[in-house]
Amino acid sequence: MQANYVQRLRLIFSKGGPARYISHLDLARTLERALNRARIPVAYTQGFNRRPRMQMATALPLGYTSEYELADILLAEAMEPEQAQQQLMAKMAPGIVVWQVAEVPVSGPSLQSITQSSTYVATPLDPVDFAALLTSIAELLAADKLERVRERRGKKKVYDLRPLILDLSATQDEDGQVHIYMNLCLEPSKTGRPDEVLDALGFDPLDMRIHRTEMVLAEPA
Repeated sequence: MQANYVQRLRLIFSKGGPARYISHLDLARTLERALNRARIPVAYTQGFNRRPRMQMATALPLGYTSEYELADILLAEAMEPEQAQQQLMAKMAPGIVVWQVAEVPVSGPSLQSITQSSTYVATPLDPVDFAALLTSIAELLAADKLERVRERRGKKKVYDLRPLILDLSATQDEDGQVHIYMNLCLEPSKTGRPDEVLDALGFDPLDMRIHRTEMVLAEPA
């Protein structure tokens, strides 16, 4: 079957404010509505239940904010990336800012298959003993193995968290505010989660503001 698309655009966008409480599924629907209202010539799948040809890199947990989310859209008609950005932002929902649109190879691999890592900053809502935190980080990084349990669909699975942590550090502002920085693996079969790292450090993730700052993709072969 002949492809019904001629161009692939990659959206880089932030998600904050009221959008932090939009689920991954609702975010996809929000982007679809904006694409439709902005009259972007998106290509659609074939068949009875036609859907826009759009791919998103990875789900952001509910309540997190981000300055670096990724989505690819396939277009039935080519258009300038800058024009697509302007039209999208004129119709985008509050809390979502598309700050870059770039053309990428139309036949390239899916976003989900080329994600490598993701960086986050977690900011505690309550005061933290900074010296004790640094000790906990050093101990965690020095560990050979960090066995954890994930539960999905009623089934528990033991896994090693340590190789999923690529980097971990913390800073303290002059006013005493602490920030915890995490660079975690984000490969298709190996995903590090900020909440699990924070739990391993002795924190309740619900007592944190968690913000994604970047995603790194594999270089083209």
